[in-house]
Amino acid sequence: MTGNVRGAGTNSKIHMVMHGAKGIKNSGKVFLEGGAFERGLIDIFNVEICELMSPLSRVTIGHDNGAVGAGWYCEKVVIYCPFTGIEQTFPCGMWLDEDEGDGLIERELYEMVSLRQKKQKKYPWSLWIWTSDVKGAGTDAQVFLQIYGEKGKSDEMKLENNSDSFEQGQVDKFMIEMPDIGRLLKLRIWHEKRHPFAGWHLGKVTLLKTLTMEKYSFECGRWLDINEDDNEIVRELPATGVLIDEPLPLIKYRVTICTGNVSGSGTDATVFLNVLGDLGDTGDRLMIMSKNNVNKFEKGNHDEFLIESVSLGQVRRVRVGHDGRGGGCGWYLDKVMVREEGQPESMATEFPCYRWLDRNEDDGQIVRELVPAGDGLRLFNVGYQIAIKTGSVNGASSDSKVFVKLYGEKGDTSKVILAVSDNDLRNYFETGRTDIFTLETSDIGKINRLLIGHTNEGLRAGWFLDSVQISVPVHGKQYMFPSHRWLCKDEADGKVEVELYPSETLDIEQLINYEVTVVTGDVRAGGTNAKVFCQIYGYEGKTEVLPLKSRSNSFERGTTDIFKIEAQDVGKIYKIRIYHDGKGIGDGWFLETVDIKRLTMAIVQVEVKKEETSKKDKKKDKKKKKKEEEEEVEIIEELQEVVETFTFPCNRWLARDEEDREIVVELLAEDNEDLEMNSYEIHVFTGTMWGAGTDANVYVNIYGETGDTGERHLKKSNNLNKFEKGQEDVFDISAVDLGTLKKLRIRHDNSQASAGWFLDRVEIVDNKDDTTYFFPCNRWLAVDEDDGQLARELVPVDEAFMKKGDDDDEDDSEATLGLEQKAMSTTYTVRIKTGDKKYGGTDANVFMILYGTKDDTGIINLKASKTHKNKFERGMIDVFTVEAVDLGPLKKLRIGHDNNGGGSAGWFLDWVEIDAPSLGQKLHFPCGRWLDRGEDDGAIIRELFPNPLQSEFSTPFVPYEIKIFTSDVFGAGTDADVFIVLYGRDAVCTQQKSLCVNKRERRMYFERGAEDMFIVELEDVGDVIEKIRIGHDNRGVNPGWHLDRVEIRRLLRKGKGSETVIFPCERWLAKSEDDGETVRELVPSDIITEKLSRDGSLKVTEVEVEDALETHTYKVSVMTGDLYGAGTDANVFLTVYGDLGDTGERKLSKSETNSNKFERGSVDKFTIEAVDLGQIFKIKIRHDNSMVSPDWYLDQVEVLDIDTEEVFLFLCERWLSRKREDRRIERYFYVKGYEGVRESSASEKKNLALMQKSVDSNMNKKNKKKKEEEIDLPIIPYHITIYTGLERDASTTSRAYVIIIGANHTQTDRLWLDLQDGRKGFEAGTLESFESHGSDVGEIKKVELGHDGATPESCWLVDELSVAVPTKGVKYIFACKCWLAKDRGDGLTARVFNVLDAEAISISHKIIYEVTVVTGDVQNAGTDTQIFMTVFGANGSTEEMLLQKNEDRFERGQEDTFNMEIDDVAPLRKMRLRIDGSGSRPDWFLDKVIMRNLTTEEVSVFTYEGWLSRTHGPKRALICEMAAVVDEEVMVEVTTYIVQVKTSDVAGAGTDANVWIIIFGENGDTGTLALKECNKSNKFERKQVDTFRFPEILSMGDLSKVRVWHDNTGIAPGWHLEYIDVKDEIMDKTFRFPCDRWLAKNDDDGQIMRELACANNDYLDLNEKTKYEICITTGDTAETKENAWIVLEGRKGRSKEFVMENSSKKKRFLRGNVDRFEFSSKNLGDIAGICLGHTPKDGKKVKGEVYWHVEEVVVTERELGNKYIFKCNSLIPLSPKRDDFITVECTKTIESFASKARSLVPVKYEIIVITGDEKGAGTDANVFITLYGSNGDSGCRQLRQKFRNLFERGQTDRFSVEMLDMGELQKVRVEHDNSGLSPGWLLDRVEVTNTANGVTTIFLCGKWLDSKKADGKISRALYPKY
Repeated sequence: MTGNVRGAGTNSKIHMVMHGAKGIKNSGKVFLEGGAFERGLIDIFNVEICELMSPLSRVTIGHDNGAVGAGWYCEKVVIYCPFTGIEQTFPCGMWLDEDEGDGLIERELYEMVSLRQKKQKKYPWSLWIWTSDVKGAGTDAQVFLQIYGEKGKSDEMKLENNSDSFEQGQVDKFMIEMPDIGRLLKLRIWHEKRHPFAGWHLGKVTLLKTLTMEKYSFECGRWLDINEDDNEIVRELPATGVLIDEPLPLIKYRVTICTGNVSGSGTDATVFLNVLGDLGDTGDRLMIMSKNNVNKFEKGNHDEFLIESVSLGQVRRVRVGHDGRGGGCGWYLDKVMVREEGQPESMATEFPCYRWLDRNEDDGQIVRELVPAGDGLRLFNVGYQIAIKTGSVNGASSDSKVFVKLYGEKGDTSKVILAVSDNDLRNYFETGRTDIFTLETSDIGKINRLLIGHTNEGLRAGWFLDSVQISVPVHGKQYMFPSHRWLCKDEADGKVEVELYPSETLDIEQLINYEVTVVTGDVRAGGTNAKVFCQIYGYEGKTEVLPLKSRSNSFERGTTDIFKIEAQDVGKIYKIRIYHDGKGIGDGWFLETVDIKRLTMAIVQVEVKKEETSKKDKKKDKKKKKKEEEEEVEIIEELQEVVETFTFPCNRWLARDEEDREIVVELLAEDNEDLEMNSYEIHVFTGTMWGAGTDANVYVNIYGETGDTGERHLKKSNNLNKFEKGQEDVFDISAVDLGTLKKLRIRHDNSQASAGWFLDRVEIVDNKDDTTYFFPCNRWLAVDEDDGQLARELVPVDEAFMKKGDDDDEDDSEATLGLEQKAMSTTYTVRIKTGDKKYGGTDANVFMILYGTKDDTGIINLKASKTHKNKFERGMIDVFTVEAVDLGPLKKLRIGHDNNGGGSAGWFLDWVEIDAPSLGQKLHFPCGRWLDRGEDDGAIIRELFPNPLQSEFSTPFVPYEIKIFTSDVFGAGTDADVFIVLYGRDAVCTQQKSLCVNKRERRMYFERGAEDMFIVELEDVGDVIEKIRIGHDNRGVNPGWHLDRVEIRRLLRKGKGSETVIFPCERWLAKSEDDGETVRELVPSDIITEKLSRDGSLKVTEVEVEDALETHTYKVSVMTGDLYGAGTDANVFLTVYGDLGDTGERKLSKSETNSNKFERGSVDKFTIEAVDLGQIFKIKIRHDNSMVSPDWYLDQVEVLDIDTEEVFLFLCERWLSRKREDRRIERYFYVKGYEGVRESSASEKKNLALMQKSVDSNMNKKNKKKKEEEIDLPIIPYHITIYTGLERDASTTSRAYVIIIGANHTQTDRLWLDLQDGRKGFEAGTLESFESHGSDVGEIKKVELGHDGATPESCWLVDELSVAVPTKGVKYIFACKCWLAKDRGDGLTARVFNVLDAEAISISHKIIYEVTVVTGDVQNAGTDTQIFMTVFGANGSTEEMLLQKNEDRFERGQEDTFNMEIDDVAPLRKMRLRIDGSGSRPDWFLDKVIMRNLTTEEVSVFTYEGWLSRTHGPKRALICEMAAVVDEEVMVEVTTYIVQVKTSDVAGAGTDANVWIIIFGENGDTGTLALKECNKSNKFERKQVDTFRFPEILSMGDLSKVRVWHDNTGIAPGWHLEYIDVKDEIMDKTFRFPCDRWLAKNDDDGQIMRELACANNDYLDLNEKTKYEICITTGDTAETKENAWIVLEGRKGRSKEFVMENSSKKKRFLRGNVDRFEFSSKNLGDIAGICLGHTPKDGKKVKGEVYWHVEEVVVTERELGNKYIFKCNSLIPLSPKRDDFITVECTKTIESFASKARSLVPVKYEIIVITGDEKGAGTDANVFITLYGSNGDSGCRQLRQKFRNLFERGQTDRFSVEMLDMGELQKVRVEHDNSGLSPGWLLDRVEVTNTANGVTTIFLCGKWLDSKKADGKISRALYPKY
């Protein structure tokens, strides 16, 4: 594939080499001849080579640079090997051009393994065709061929006819490929030229399989000519040859086609027919030569045809169709009869059809598959629904004919032209539209692939096919076939047909086939034109309402109509309901019977010939002969699919003017004994309030134990004007007996004026057993009342409850049973999002139906949106309430509209979200499609399914009935927003709930003397409600409110009944009355319980509450800090939390001490009344940031409980400000000395997310099987970065996740990647980093990346994904460059990447430490400055790490514990902490830091106990160093360093610049020391020695190097330094560091920073002998008494064999012991491996198998102290032979300090920096680099060159820098200072070469260092490429 880049094409000769596995074999240079290699095109080549090498390991591709414009941009190479079926993709994406990029014109490409596809394997065959040597035998026609074998058949193959093929008397050879079809049986060969001169005389055909040399020949010797022989141009030839014992016979089949006797039944179209049998089929044969009629297929004709073919065995099916050409091409086919020529007609197999093959009749199909005569013919075919989406690309549409062919596991379909679509868009295959076709054919099993293409005819034949989706409801499967490609002669690869493989297979609801036969009576006017519907009920459920429709005129008088319907499997059918909609003229209908057929498995008795069943008789020949004389027949039983028929007699009118005027009827199955018809009397009571009546149409559906009545229109009442205020209407409904009634759904359609209806109750009398059911409602069904629903589901209630109020003649005689109803039903909050697209909104009427596993809600008209008056507008979310009873878990929803509202009815629906708090689940139904007649597939009703990734789960809510009594006092009422909170025991509380949703309700409720009831769903607070808080927001006119009492009723947990808790108040909630509070806390006074006793009466008990909590008064003192600008005028709010509950948020309004509250340095006191809180432990305090200077410095808060006189002190000392610190104006503080867990507001959010996540990850469907044996893996951190691409639509707002997969199925949960700071989504071109924690899966094998977006809109282009595992020291970088989208690429939203595709990079290996930072308890000890930490250990030091503040760490008196990943430098020696003095409170009093290594549990303590500050404390320092204390032992001593600096005796050697130095030793470094205070006033003069003293410094132990530099200031700053001496007073040792070089910009090499190595480390002579100490740990499983031996393999040589003896006195190698041995040897250098053997003591023979288990071996070289660790963990067999041993490679080397110090010699490093080749890639900023190696770091060096513009786009810059040998390079840090005009820089890579040993290390970057791009970083750490 040539890239789509300017100038990408080439005219050079392209060649390639394919390399086999491990590169052993290759194909040699293959020249790709005849390709176009033009921009954006795909060229396809067939290459034959001698070896089978697939899968390839790599390919080489290049060109000869031979033409003008030879450069070529190759996008990728795809290689498909038919023999293995493997398709490999080798991405390139680079120029092969001398003038572009790196100038290569030949490249090695490596496979992207995750794109590898397994396709159908195909084998090569050689085909020879012999044309006879007869006059005129040759032909110039196209010849076609198809081959049949025992396992299937090949595709039709077209044999390219060059002008000289198929000439008289010649042999033509072809190479063909076909899948494995077993032993060949026959072939069919034909041509398509039907004119006289195209005749061909074929001699024979030979086929040879090249891999196995199987050979078959097919004799013909006949004409294929319309004038010769039998005038056929198709021949079938049976296979003959060595492998075929008995070739199949040729047979002529006589086929009779009977055309029906219906008006217009004949056709002139071309008819074709295919006979299918057990041994193959005849192929589609054109029915041209009728044997008995000249004018074929006329009305009533029986036309006979002969088909000659190889024997088909038993004939099973016939496929018949026509091409739909010509006028009046519709054809009514009665039947087809097939028999072998010469057999009597009675032996013919009959294939009945009796259907139209006409686009405008029946189902519109013009090809049918027929099965032999019998029952339920249509049940045996499977419907394949094919949805074909044409791309939204310019010119994508096609006028050509499209065909498909499906390949399945059980067979394949023929090529089918898609002629008639189901959704009838006027023009097929238009841009951006979806066409849906149904293919009815035999069951082909699971689909593996499909062929789709077009015939390339018509003006605009080119077609851009986006995707194909195939649904097979009968299998419950849906297949996605992404294509996204042109099928066009002039685009891409020029193909017009393509094979697609499914990208994913989804499970959908499984349906079964029903055949419904409807017989209309032969009565005058018996037929109907209305739409007919039916619904089927079985013992396992019911189907949806099924429309019985076809394109023909159905239900005519005296006709039988047959419908095939796919619907749910309902088990044994007991009733159906059939009805029509009463529309149209003459809608009355006389229905005679309905038959329903379906397939079931049943035991059938089959006759079997006995002889076949016994195979053992072969030896007993004599008996066998007897057997044949009397061939016994035995009958065996076996399971088979049989047709089951249910008959429903009806014989009545469905008409408004006949019989009982019903147009709905329920029918019972004929053979049903247990059920009978019943009638129900329905009494509907309308309420007595004003406006209660309605004129709308009312519908009702009654549910019982056996089924339901379906929705019935309540039409005929005993009153003329139905549903008037206070009226009772009676209706009759007849239905099949429902058993006990369960619920009732009642709704109206909101038609007519003032349609709102107040329904009091419904009573239903069951006439059969005379019982009455009470369904109380007592609610509005109105758009503008209550919750806006027009439908209610009611449940029956015991009579006792209904009569409850009758004794005490109150007005309130109707007991309110809303709570019971609520508890039985589920309230769904439905949120519907209209897409943000042009014309996305709609004014049509939207409806929806929710489907649960048990039931559905029926049609819900979405009229009353809670959020917008104008519903469904572009980009808006509308909220609706739906109540339903007992649906079971939701499985799907159907949503649609009625297309009203003129041209703007089209609607773009983004998603639907359904929240059911009482079930504790929130489901997300993505859609992202148009519901518009003119868009997409033209559907205005869609079915949506929940996306499991976006489901959220929580604890279920329970219903509370809250009654609020407003006092009967003047001005008692309010229009404010009233809210309530309920508290249980142990501070369990509900959320704050507003009782009114909108302004209308606020006006309606809380009037003077009113009693208002609300039913709300809230969290369950447990058995006891301890207190409630009720208040209002003081808005509206006269918001003051006098509350009398609150009653809260809940259902009992056990038994029927409820309890009511009464909370008296009798006070004002008003600013101007009482104490001015608008919030009150109330405690219960009485509890009333109502329980239904056994005898059906209600028992009522009343109890006074004894131990209610008391109300306490709390005095709160708030102290504002004494700082500049500390005071605030904003409103301050406080919440106090205790272990019994909290106060809720209270505004601190009236200060008792100051009129102007919260001023600098003042104390304000407030009084809060609240129910007893118990022990107070935290407060939340916030302000609203109002007024002029709202910033507030809060010093402390004190809460005094007046009743108990306890004082709680909260030290705050923090700003609440939008400008300072972390800019928060809300904070939590914990009581002084608090021990528990602290949660910041950020972590609260996280915990919530965590809860949902843990549930979510168990929802993963994939892991169901593996969950059982799961072992708990340790949790480790994973660092993930994601680079989003730059194309259009590349960004996404979906949530992304990663799953990391290890060996043998270990995998992490879904790690959700949620962006920080509430940012939404991944923007194009950004680089996002995440830190996740997941299970440790061992070695990573794959990484899955995906997102939860399920709509076509949610596409995401990921450029690169990296996963770093710091605890393993490895990072994988995946160059993805792929879409995760439903309609891009291959249509997947989740992708699995193989680690083989990744760049693996070794990063520094980290260990997790638990770090505890203790801040002192001193005033103002806390800080918000940036704190940096560096840790020094015996094995190196870490980089400086920032300690995250996380809102509330590092505050006064706190201990903050968190985990950190720290380089593996243990054992720890010291720590340096530095603050940068930023922030609003830059001073910090640090007490100590404790570090615990989580793997070894070693604890190190670092104590400081002082200020880090510029202004506080004696030192005034911002940096402190602390020695580690481990087990009370101090690791580093304090010393004084005396530094002497000698300037050389050279002209101009002195300097006036400022000089700094860092001293490095075995305990790390000293940090930067300024050489300032000196014995001489004028420092660093020529030949002078300057002495500097640094007291109280932590000793570095032995020193290794110093780094010295100056700042190049002053006149003549150049400096020639001779040496530096450093004396450590404690050790009393002086270290000399010779230099004798310039530090000057214009002398020597121009560097002003030098590293000097220590000269004390005398050079050891390493060739002499040394000693090795060997420690061996024996494992727990096998010890030994015998001897062992070891050989050390070093880099410089190999040691001799050391024997480790085991004597009886000194027993060695015991279980779990560690044994030490010491040996002398010559120096071997670094030890790379060891050999271990195990020998008997005295060379005696070994009996049996004896092993010795070695756990690990540690070898220490004594001179330098280097340690080599070998983890063996293996069993060593005892053997006298010397060549039986095991070898172990070194797992870890610990280089000693002495060894490192010795290797510090100056080395020149060449640093090559390559800038990327993109617009704006170059930078003008100053660039700095730091190298890190095994010997430490280089310090930060600026990369400079004189007179050169560095770091420009596509440029390579070289620098030479001298440093001390770094050892093995581990990483480099590159940064710039962001100076200059365009500082953004795209760094491609850095290459560092150590010129001393010539080793080059490459550090890839490929990222921007730009504060505005990617992740905004201008400093990057790069790690070496493996």
